[in-house]
Formats: sequence, C-alpha cells, structure tokens
Amino acid sequence: MRREAMSRSTASRLAGVALAVALAIPSAPSGTLYVHPSRGTDTAVGSSDAPLRTLETALQQARQAARPASIVLAEGRHELAAPLDLGPDDTGLTLMAAPGAAPVVSGGQRLLGWKPDPDRPGLWTTILQDVQQGRWYFHQLFVNGERAPRARTPNEGFLRARGPLGTNSPIALPFHPGDLRSEWAQFPDARLVMLMKWTDLHVPIRSIDAGTHVAHLAGGPRPYWMNENDARYWVENVPDALDAPGEWYLDRATGKLSYLAPDGLNPNQAVVVAPRLTELVRVTGDPTSARTADRLTFRGITWTETDYAMPADGLISPQAAVPVPGAFRVTFAADGLIESCRFLNLGGYALELGRGAQHWRIAGNEIRGSGAGGLRLGEPGDREPDALSACHRHTVIDNHLHQLGRIFAPAVGLIVFQSGGNRIAHNRIHDLYYTAISVGWNWGYRETPCRDNLIEFNHLHDVGQGRLSDMGGVYTLGPQPGTIVRNNLIHDVISYDYGGWGLYTDEGSTGIVMENNVVYRCKSAGFHQHYGRDNLIRNNIFAFNRENQLMRTRDEDHTSFRLTHNIVYFDSGQLLGSSWRNNRFILDHNLYFDRRAGSDPAALRFAGGTWSEWRARGHDANSRIADPLFVDPDRDDFRLRPESPALAVGFRPIDTSRVGPRPGPRPGSDL
Repeated sequence: MRREAMSRSTASRLAGVALAVALAIPSAPSGTLYVHPSRGTDTAVGSSDAPLRTLETALQQARQAARPASIVLAEGRHELAAPLDLGPDDTGLTLMAAPGAAPVVSGGQRLLGWKPDPDRPGLWTTILQDVQQGRWYFHQLFVNGERAPRARTPNEGFLRARGPLGTNSPIALPFHPGDLRSEWAQFPDARLVMLMKWTDLHVPIRSIDAGTHVAHLAGGPRPYWMNENDARYWVENVPDALDAPGEWYLDRATGKLSYLAPDGLNPNQAVVVAPRLTELVRVTGDPTSARTADRLTFRGITWTETDYAMPADGLISPQAAVPVPGAFRVTFAADGLIESCRFLNLGGYALELGRGAQHWRIAGNEIRGSGAGGLRLGEPGDREPDALSACHRHTVIDNHLHQLGRIFAPAVGLIVFQSGGNRIAHNRIHDLYYTAISVGWNWGYRETPCRDNLIEFNHLHDVGQGRLSDMGGVYTLGPQPGTIVRNNLIHDVISYDYGGWGLYTDEGSTGIVMENNVVYRCKSAGFHQHYGRDNLIRNNIFAFNRENQLMRTRDEDHTSFRLTHNIVYFDSGQLLGSSWRNNRFILDHNLYFDRRAGSDPAALRFAGGTWSEWRARGHDANSRIADPLFVDPDRDDFRLRPESPALAVGFRPIDTSRVGPRPGPRPGSDL
C-alpha cells in the first residue's frame, strides 16, 4: 500500500512537471490566464501550472481582471461551442499561443464511431443523432486537415446547359438528355451549382421534366446579363453521386453520414471534422453609446473548420460573393492586431473588418482553403458613413492567401468595399477563381469613402484558372482619388471566356495611379480600362499577354488615362484591343516590341493603323519600337540589360526582389 501511494504521488509530481514543460511558460503574472484543452479544468485558477480547460471560461475570468488580460493557449484543439463574442469590456485583451505551441481553435466537432459497410468496400458510415433530430446540419467535411468533396456528378469537369436559362422564377434550365435524373428533385438538400460569367448559383432542384429536358431551379428572377448559352454546372449531395474516393453524403432525415474513403484510410484513425459553427470570433463595439472594442490582439493561433449558411432557396452569388460573410468579424473596434495566425478551411470569407473597424493591423498570417475569399474591408453600401461608422486606415501586410473560392468561386482574395486610407502590401495571393485584389464598390462616378488606398509589393498569380470571366489581378471600381497601385508582380490571370486582365480599371475608376508593376501572361490583356477618368498608367512592364496587350472599352468626353513610360512586349495577339476611336487618351514615352515582327515599325498595328498613322493622331510622339533587352524574358526575368533602349524613353528599372511576404520579423517601418 505504501509503495502504491508513493507511486501515485510521484506520478502526480511528474504530471505537473510535464505540464509546465509542455506550456514552456513561467508562472503567470496577474492578468494572464492559461488554457490547456486536455489537461486543464474550468475550476482551476488559470495559472501556468493549473490551467483552465476552455477558452470560454478563460474569457469570463479575463473580464474580471483589474487590468487588460492575456489568454495563453497551449497546444491542442480548442473546440468552440459558440462563437467568441468580444466587446468593449474586452478592450486590451490578448489571445495568443504559448511559446512554441500551435493551438487550433475550431468551430467543428471530430466525428468517431465509423462502421465499414460490409457490402461496399471503402464505404464507412456513422449516425449523427443531432442531425437526425434536426439540431445540426453541415455542408462541409474535413479529413486530416483537407476539405473532402461533397458527392457530386460529374466527378470532374462540368455538365453543360442546352441553351440559355430562363430569367424568371423558378429558373428554367434546359439540359441535355441523360444529364439529370428525375429522382434528384426528391432530395431537398441536393444542390445544383452553376458558373456564369463572374457569378455562381447554388440552388435546389424543384423539378426535372425528363420529357422536355427542362429542370426548374429555386431562385430568380435573374438579370439577363448573367446568361451563358452553355453554362457549366454540376449536381452535388445526391446519394447516387457518391462514387469517387474521398466523397461524402449526409442524409438529413436519418442522420446517416456516408464517406467513401480512399484506399487504406480508416476514418476512426483519421481526424474527421464536421463544422458546427459558421463564425468563430465576433468583435462588436456598441455604436449607440460610442463604446468601441479597442486594442485587441490575436497572435499565433490557427482558426479553422467553419461551415457556410445556405438559405432554403439556395444562393445566387453575385460579384465577389458579397452575401458570404467572414468567420472572424470585426465591427466598431479600433487599433487591433491579428498577427502570425492561420485561417484554414473556413466556410466563407476568413476575415471581415466591417462597419466602424478602424486602424487594424493584419500581419504575417496565412489564409488557406476558404470557401469564399480571404479578407473583406468595409461595407458595400456605406457610401456616406459618419466618423464612428467609417472603416479605414488598416494595414494588411506580409500575408499569404491561397486556395480560395473553394465553394463560392466569385469570391475575391482581398476586397476593399467602402474603405479608405488602407495599406495592402507584401502579400502573396494565388490559386483562386476570381480577382486577387479588388478596390472600390461603386459603378459610375459617384464619390465614396474608398480613396487613398495603397496597393504595393504584392505577388498576385494563378488567378481565375479558367473558372469565371471578367476579373483582374488588381480590379478597381469608381472614383478613388489618392489610390496608388505600384510595385506589384501580377501574372497568369486566366479567365474562362473574356476578361482575364492584370490591371483592370472598371466602371468609373478615376484618379488612380498604377505604376512600376510587372504584368505578364494574362489571357485578355495586361491593362484594361472599361471606363473611367484621369488615371495614370506609368512605368509598368506588360509582357506576353495573350489576346491583347492594352485595352480600352468605352469612349467618353474626357481623358480616360495617361499611359506613359511603359514597356509592352509580346508575341501573340494584338497591341491595342477594343475601342481607341475618340483620341481622349494620352500615350507617350512608351517602348513597344512584338517579337513576331522585330523592330519593324511598319509591321506593328496601332488600333488598325500604322505607326505613322497612329502618331499622326497625336499619340506616342516620343515612344519607340525596339527590343527592350530583358535579361531572360522566357524565364520571367524582366530585368533590363544596361544597354536597353527603354532607358532612353525614360523608363525606370523595376526591382521585384521585395515583392511578396517577407520572412522573419517585419521591419518597424514596413517599407
């Protein structure tokens, strides 16, 4: 008995030592609370050697602290039962990872109790009582940290509409014989997902007429401009589509979840997570009393595994997937910091700084696997906000955003709605199906708060990937005096049909400077202006763009833009696309070179005219046609050799070595 008692005492001491080592933190000063999801208890004091178990309990205790508190999270999964609601009473709070730890805050629940189907190799099932009893339903499943595909048909590629869709409600979809099955309309959770131009549809199937080959879909009416005659679509979440390894299907009525596992994967031995929450954090000040939630800090935490909401009649997602919110949402809060965090496998947008969010710093984070986009700044409709409601002066720097739009293809990597004075710099945004950075939310010449934004040193690539149309590496809308887009590296913007542009000044874009950017291998053009006024396109390199190099769409009775001191270098398509009729634009001090024609001015066409005819119209009097002598353009090295003729027209060499996120601690000056 004595030996057993001594062993238990020794084990208890060793457990305490192990806990202290695991947390790797000295004894807690007053106001610091520690959370350990497996070793903590919610009756503990919250010190490093007696941590709390849940983040929710730590937050309650932090609000009782005499001074701003810090909550330190240990390694492990911290699963939330509800979103964290932070407000003015939490001003000054810090949520951070323990040194050396990588804590995960999840909106999901790990699923166990899987049973193999004896009649179908690889098929596993589990019964979820909360689903069966109507308390839970989810649209996503994550296996070992990756989003598993919902059962869909076809497994790869798309079905095609047989002509244009009807614009009334319900939407009429003409389909090809054999593509749709009548019984699919019997499944209320089945969804038809369709891509059209810069939008997508996620809608239930109301009926399928096998005789006329017309399906009627929920939703509508739709604007005519969304139509495509052979629109691409697929059907998901029908049981007979569960036919490819990795797919899953959830039956709401029975609560039965079916998963067709890849060879050798046992879901009981994997980390299979279904999301319960659509939001993880809500920071909300009180505008009625002008009390904001200020100086909040989030550092070193992984935020993951949320779902997206889907209305009963589905969702017709417009440009930028605007109705889809962020999982981490901030309103009426100032001077916050989100640093060195990861946002993984979230159902909608990852981060949203909305109405009344001011002076936040988003630095050194990774956003990956979002159902929608990465970051939203401002609100779409706040064209005349008061001082408290304005969203402005954020710094978004050194972040890596990728694998975006996995559910809502029209989502943007980083979108600025009605927000001004922001600096978006040194970010890398890639692998998404629509625009990388979008600034402004106004069609026409109305003034808005979206102005004085600085977009610089970002690396934007593999945008569009042939999924949607009408997009840009950097896309602008409306008047934006003081906005500068400079020193960005933009390449491989590929649209499905029209509109794969590198720099894209769309409807009403005015007063914008775009300079020192390197733009190459875009489908439609390196630069395109639909319509706008007095933009300056200066000292950029446009190279190897496929269909056109420069485009201008609408003739207006004012100067569209000044395009000066640029290098345009290409070997396919034409130099100037669309409309260059009315001469209300200024081009000069540029260097042009078509590798197919060499330096022969007579071989190059300027809006259908010769070099001499173009100059007789008053353009490019001081420009040249010559090889710029790049170091190695076929390997994307657009540095200039010392003897480059571009220098003679006043072009200044562009240094791309500083583009994208910078490793290690970020300089205090952020230059």
